[in-house]
Formats: sequence, C-alpha cells, structure tokens
Amino acid sequence: MSQNNQPHKLHKGQNLAKDSASNNPHGAIDTSAANKKGLSSGSVSLFGSIIIGISVVAPAYSLSGALGPVGAVAGEHMPAIFLVGFIPMLLVAIGYRELNAAMPDAGTTFTWTTKAFGPWVGWLGGWALLAATILVLSNLAGIAVDFFYLALSQVFSNPDLATLSSNTFINIGTFLALMSFGCYITYRGLDATQKIQTVFIIFQLVVLAIFAGVALYKAVTNTGFANLAPTLEWFNPFGIESFSAFSSGISLVFFIYWGWDAVLTMNEETEGEHTTSGHAAVGTILTVVLLYLLISVGTLAFAGTSSEGLGLGNSDNQENIFAVLSGPVLGSFGIIMSFAVLISALASLQSTAVSPARTLLAMGYYKALGPKFASISPKYQSPSYATIASCLIATLFYVLMRFISTSVLWDTISALSLMVCLYYGVTAFACVWYFRKVAFSSGFKSFVNKFLFPFLGGIMLLVFFIQTTYDSMDPHHGSGSEIGGVGLVFCLSVAILLLGICVMVYQRYLRPAFFKGEVPMEVEHMID
Repeated sequence: MSQNNQPHKLHKGQNLAKDSASNNPHGAIDTSAANKKGLSSGSVSLFGSIIIGISVVAPAYSLSGALGPVGAVAGEHMPAIFLVGFIPMLLVAIGYRELNAAMPDAGTTFTWTTKAFGPWVGWLGGWALLAATILVLSNLAGIAVDFFYLALSQVFSNPDLATLSSNTFINIGTFLALMSFGCYITYRGLDATQKIQTVFIIFQLVVLAIFAGVALYKAVTNTGFANLAPTLEWFNPFGIESFSAFSSGISLVFFIYWGWDAVLTMNEETEGEHTTSGHAAVGTILTVVLLYLLISVGTLAFAGTSSEGLGLGNSDNQENIFAVLSGPVLGSFGIIMSFAVLISALASLQSTAVSPARTLLAMGYYKALGPKFASISPKYQSPSYATIASCLIATLFYVLMRFISTSVLWDTISALSLMVCLYYGVTAFACVWYFRKVAFSSGFKSFVNKFLFPFLGGIMLLVFFIQTTYDSMDPHHGSGSEIGGVGLVFCLSVAILLLGICVMVYQRYLRPAFFKGEVPMEVEHMID
C-alpha cells in the first residue's frame, strides 16, 4: 500500500487548505484518513474502548498479587499508595490524549516519538512497547494456566488438580490452547474483541464489587477478621512511616495500572471524533483507580495488616490474597473469585494482543519493519500478520523459558517494568517537545494539558526508572538469581534493550529510507 496515493479524508470543522499549513507551527495539514492502513474504521465505541482498556489492566488478576505486598509495606495507608500511584498515570494519559488528538495513529508511541524526536528514538520507543506487551502476553497466559487448574480443583474439591500446572508438558499444552484462543479472537478484529470483553469485564467488576461490599459490611458488623473502621487517614500518603516504605509501595502499585494505553492503539478503529480514544484512556484510568480504592478499603477493613492469620502482612497470603480471603468473605460463593481472576487473566491475554499487533502494523506501514507486518485481513480488517507474529513470539518465549528455568522466565517478565517506564516516559516527553511552541501561546489550558502535566508525569517516570534500575541490580531483586553479583532482572533488562538496538541497526541496513526520514508520516491534524 502506497502512502503517497492515499486519499486525504477531510474532518468536519477543519480548514485543510494547503495555504493554511504555513500558519501551523508544525506545518501540518490533516492527512489522517481513519482507515488509511486498511483497518475497520468505527468498529469500537467509547464504551467498548474503555472495556478493552480495563481488560488489559486486568484488575482482578493485578489486585490478587498486589494487595498483600502493598498492605505489608504501607500498613493502613494502603489506599493512599493506590491513590498516589495513579497520579503519574493520569498525567501521562493526558499527554497521550493530546498527542492522539493531534496525531491519531495506531502506532502511538512509535509514531509520536518519531514525529517528535526522529526515527531512531521512535524506533526504540516502539521496541520498548513491543517488549513490554509481548512479555506481558506470555505472563498472562502462564497465570491463566495456574488459575485454570486452581479453579478446577475448587469445582471438583480435588486439590491434586491444582498441581497439574506444575507439570511442564501439561502447562505448555494448556498455555498453547489459551494463547491460540486469544490470538484467534484478536485476529477477528475489534468488533469480536469488545463483545467478548464486555461479558468478561462486567462479570469481573461485579464480583470485585460484591467482594468489597461484603468485606466492608462484615468489618462494620464486627464479623470480619480485623474489623477496622475506614478513616480519611488511610488516604494520607504523608502518614506512611518512612520514605522507604512509601517508595516500596509505589513500586508495587505502579504497574498494576499499566495497560490503559492499549485503547490509543485502536484510535483508527474507534467511532466518533478522533479524540474518542484519548477520552477512553483517561476514562479507563479513572475507572480503575476508583475500583482499586474500593477494593483496597474493603480488604483493609476486613483483614487488617497483621502478619498473622488473614492479615495482609502474612507472607503466606501475599501471593494470591483473593484465594485466601474469598472463602472468609464470601463463604460458599468464594469460588467465584477464582473464576474472576481466571477470567481477568484470559480477558487481558486476549485484549493485550491488540497493542503489539497495531504497533507492528504501524512500523511495517511506515517501513520501519518488513512490509508483511502491514498486512491486513481482507475479511476482518485487522492486522493479520502482526497479530500472529506477536502471539507467536510470546509463545516461543514462554515455552523456551519454561524449559530453561522458571526463575529466568519470571525475572524476564519483571524486567518489563523498565520497558514500561521507558516508553511511557519517552511518550510523555514527546508530548512536551512536540507541543513546545503552541503550549505557551494557546492559553493556560493548553499549557497545562500539553506541557505541564506530561512533563511532570515524565519526570516522575524518569525518577522511577532510575530507582527501578538501581533496585534491579540487587541480586535479591526478583527470583534472587544473579550474574557476577548483579541481579538477573537488571541483566535481562539491559539484554532486552541491547537486542532492540541490534535489531534497529539491522533494520537500518535493510530499510534506510525510514531512518533517513524519507518515509512520509502524514498523521497530523491541525493543532492550532
């Protein structure tokens, strides 16, 4: 498909005359036809976008492993940690929203950073996004396997069934089945995706709301474990006993917000105005933080932070707090929490594949990767080759690592934190740099949304990136494995980045036009 031969679709209310381009700080005219890559335009609603965004975040799965550790380090100020961890995500999401309004493109980070900083930085930004999402894909499928057999053991009252996931061949076989399911649904396009996700997410949110409500009720009626009365002090981050505890808590909750940006990769397939995806991203973040605060308050009131019994500080409870508390809170209906976590992982597995597929599509379309990645399914109008490629890479990674060492597998997945910090941070600064002229000349609101908020979010991410990098060098970080006295998580993070640089240099040799800036990326709306 030739970029130069695509018709330029005009958007309502926009003056797209060529002579007006000279008045635009970026010389931009609207050339962003919604379906220029062949994607299905208008196939996802605002509600559907938020649903898919929530599914990628996977609240039930994320909270199952985060509530215990956060409660252990933050004590009764656990809700404050969830609230503070949300702030940089919101600031960055606003930057994403502004970039999407100016440049609605499925490539998101890759496209925007290329426009702001050039092809080399853009390519590495795209690589970081791909590395993070593909690693998460393998993680989600692996978690779904564990909870699948756990749910079966509860249904049939047979604890031995839960141990089947530890059998390498059974584990991999089940993994392949779940990954194939997710890949198939994603391949069928966003219309099928949002229909499946709506059912999954509604069930998940209903179960979580019931859990939180019953937990609060039992705490208030003194029929819980700790029976703590919620207070406003729980939301005070300055009440945390030390900065070390505060930092540890933030590092634990930061990445349970990850995934909302997937809605931006669907911007060429979203109905309504070109700003819809940006609003969906912010809507996803706000929905998730409200849910997290509700669950954290309910769980804290019921269980408390004791290191004994059902307390959140009990190390025996922290791997999966819902498995421990579902029975005491919900009684005989506790099994629905296991299904909620399983469905959460399955839903996220399927929807997370949306993001790397569309990033690969954009990189292929703009000739930063091979042309096959730009292939579109004629029937489903979805990124066919890119979807299969991303799922296949995640599958090969998981299978290989499973046979090598589960420690290496989970440490590699832990390394995604650096990748997330990298591409979120680079995108935030891309917003600042791209709008550096208009932000100061278009009013206070423009300054705040286009410059101040993303700048502050980027700075927070930079600090977190430095802190996480330093922490990962500790041999005790992650599984406790090391190479020459340096933590394996750090070594793997560096290896992923070096691999990206090597692939980029190779692509520069194969496809010099993109790296020389000779491939047109006409994605801008008028931003005056």
